[in-house]
Amino acid sequence: MTMTSDRTKILIDSIKRLLRRNALTHLRKIVNKTHAADLSVVFRSLSLPNQHKLFEMIEETEQKGALFSELDEDTFLALNEGIEIDEVVEIFEHMPTDDVADLLGRLPEERSDGIIERMKKESSEEVEGLLHYGDDTAGGIMVPDFIALRENTTAREAIESLQKEHLDVEMPFYLYVVDSNGKLIGVSSLRQLVVVPPETPLKDFMTTDVFTVKTDMDQEEVAKIVARYDILAVPVVDDTNQLVGIVTVDDIIDIIREEATEDILKMAGVGGEEFIETQSVLRSTRIRLPWLSASCIGGIVAFFIIGHFEGSLNKFVYLAAFIPVIMGMGGNIGTQTSTIVVRGLATGRLNIRDTWSVVFKELAIGFILGMVYGFLVGSVAQLRYSMFQVAISVGLAVISSMSIAALVGSLVPMGFAKINIDPAIASGPFVTTAIDIISVSFYFIIATKLLGI
Repeated sequence: MTMTSDRTKILIDSIKRLLRRNALTHLRKIVNKTHAADLSVVFRSLSLPNQHKLFEMIEETEQKGALFSELDEDTFLALNEGIEIDEVVEIFEHMPTDDVADLLGRLPEERSDGIIERMKKESSEEVEGLLHYGDDTAGGIMVPDFIALRENTTAREAIESLQKEHLDVEMPFYLYVVDSNGKLIGVSSLRQLVVVPPETPLKDFMTTDVFTVKTDMDQEEVAKIVARYDILAVPVVDDTNQLVGIVTVDDIIDIIREEATEDILKMAGVGGEEFIETQSVLRSTRIRLPWLSASCIGGIVAFFIIGHFEGSLNKFVYLAAFIPVIMGMGGNIGTQTSTIVVRGLATGRLNIRDTWSVVFKELAIGFILGMVYGFLVGSVAQLRYSMFQVAISVGLAVISSMSIAALVGSLVPMGFAKINIDPAIASGPFVTTAIDIISVSFYFIIATKLLGI
């Protein structure tokens, strides 16, 4: 167990113990000193009445807003139902606009509309503007608060502007330079701003080669750009190159975590949306049902294939003993290959243009590994049954199974990516099921030919 999990467990136990004792003074002190991220973990293990009791103890409105942002969707919705709408409005007024838009998207439409109507005009307009964009796009996750000045502004004037007019900017990492139409023409870091002579205009030291993203770009692509170029924020522009917002690194970290989690869940065949602690039994069952159907159908197909070779099995019953190892080796290397390819595509280390070089490389790896393990398993077959044809059949079956598994495991994700389907799906039940069917088929075809049955 890590130090962080130890600390969280102690916090949860302490708060539960104080709740049982109704030690409100101590609870209030702990709640107001605890980070919102830690409180959100505590809330998951408490009953709804106790959640409300702790929530009301939070003194600062900003802290309540930070907690809202950290809570998982189900906990937030349940907690929000018991809070007066005017209090929610006040909390939202003290939160970053992109976080408010995200939370409003989770709420029922009627309550969401009621909150927007009660918010201050400037804030509500910004939030409504963000709600027009897709949840998973740059426009949907951007912050509409940024620092933008004209190119003739001097360094002294820019610093004065930061001190007087831009105090509320959430993440003042960069100062963006725009023309008279609000179009982005350059950027300066705060470090550059303070090291130049005070009377130097921005146009003399700004960087004109600016990395930008469009409002409709997928959030995963935005995260890749920020990670690739090691920047703390990326400006978001519309079709006319007008600066409309920025995506900051704190949101990028959340996106990378969400996307990685989604890929892992898809690769496990649960659709990328299931978490054990937040889903009901029925909902989890409904999520897993369609994904497992691929394995079920594949198993039925394999059953018919084995049934087709029933005569061979009757003559050489021990052929059946090697089915698990042949299917298992193929399934394992198929999963390894597809996982490597999917992760490579997700992180940008692999490109769709590299499809055939990746496929041939993985096929070569699968063949070499097949040779090694084919020889090993074939030797075991020879020692056990002293039949050269059986040993050769098993060895060749392992080679073909692992080679084809590597081929399928690399080709299918690359193919999915090419037609804009999430390649993570390809490393779930679909690939493993296909490999099982192919492995069994090749095994019995090879065995019947060599053994003359």
